[in-house]
Amino acid sequence: MTWIRTTPFEKADEPLRKAIEAQRALYPAEYAVSGFPGQQPGEGIVDSHGLIPDALYHAFATYGALLSPELPLQRRQHEMIATVVSSINRCHY
Repeated sequence: MTWIRTTPFEKADEPLRKAIEAQRALYPAEYAVSGFPGQQPGEGIVDSHGLIPDALYHAFATYGALLSPELPLQRRQHEMIATVVSSINRCHY
């Protein structure tokens, strides 16, 4: 597995904090809780993009925009699509 330096939110500089906060604001509230029991802050896929705050925001804001409640898909349909795509890509998340 590749090792990527991550920065805990508490130690993030202003551009990284703003990128994380802006990206998180686009996601449903239940996404604030990790789906991986025991996962520590800084170990998630979003954290691995922290070296380039603008890339972190834009990569994950896209998905956040696709989860918008104003769109015609329901939450269960979003989850089904994400599960199928992750399975096809052989991702564990």
